[in-house]
Amino acid sequence: MAFPVTWRKSSFSGHGEDNHCIELASVNGEIRLRESDAPADILTTTPGRLGTFIRAVKAGTLDRLGR
Repeated sequence: MAFPVTWRKSSFSGHGEDNHCIELASVNGEIRLRESDAPADILTTTPGRLGTFIRAVKAGTLDRLGR
């Protein structure tokens, strides 16, 4: 039996259908991420790896990717 997944979004994103954002859910110790306007596309990661990614973004480590 599958349990429903509770998706959460940032309080900084607006409300309504035109305010697309990233949503997160915790399932069996993993973190799932999706974009609200494409809910079928889901990325899965671990809390540690997500934390490493967030710290890198905040530190500006990824600012020059793609340039």
